Amino acid sequence: MSQEIIQIDSFTDKPFAGNPAAVCIMEKAADPEWMQQVAREMNLSETAFLYPIDGGYHLRWFTPTVEVELCGHATLASAHLLYEDGHEAKDKAIRFVTLSGELVATYQDGWVRLDFPANPPEVLEPTEALTRAAGFAFKAAARAKGRTLVELASEQAVRAFQPDFGAIRSLPTGRLIVTAQSSTAGIDFVSRFFAPGIGINEDPVTGSAHTVLGPYWKERLGKSEFTAYQASARGGYIRVRVSGDRVFIRGQAVTVMRGELM
Repeated sequence: MSQEIIQIDSFTDKPFAGNPAAVCIMEKAADPEWMQQVAREMNLSETAFLYPIDGGYHLRWFTPTVEVELCGHATLASAHLLYEDGHEAKDKAIRFVTLSGELVATYQDGWVRLDFPANPPEVLEPTEALTRAAGFAFKAAARAKGRTLVELASEQAVRAFQPDFGAIRSLPTGRLIVTAQSSTAGIDFVSRFFAPGIGINEDPVTGSAHTVLGPYWKERLGKSEFTAYQASARGGYIRVRVSGDRVFIRGQAVTVMRGELM
């Protein structure tokens, strides 16, 4: 029995930019070992697997090496596909049941809005391991669930950052966000995200990282709505709004490939 699999570029309005994710819409739950093998075969930062349940969809995400608790770009890709292929009407909210609880996606003027739990970071004192991973020239450091964050001096410093993947892997989280206030008009902050601890050296555009970045920059800049840019080689724009214990993330997506798993 074959299974359709679709590759979608998230957080972009044009193909071959943003962050690619593979999506499998299934009839029922699948064997986790099979899902991990498919994710390894696709070799993208995440592959999403979903199937319908009463009132929504059950959704899981796998990197090439592990299952993860939250993934923004593959959730965006899943919602985009459900709307694009007519599984769901664009005036209807989509409910996903996940390891991070219930997530909701809505369609608004060509953008998909995701309702995610906030992951606010706490101040982190520099350590030897952090200094090895982030270098010496960082302004501040913080840690949230599953993520370590460092603020650098400038947007240029973020763009020029040279990661030491072994040092990042040795951090307790195995994942590092580098960020800075943007000097580019119309963008509030920039970031990059490295996750060698879960098999992803650099993730092109990371929705879940913005559940940390949104609360962090809310404290820094004194506002709750942002336009963000993740400055990887592919790059992507994310609109972020922080409201209480939720972070609303908006992005666009483009379907680039359809295939069939035999």
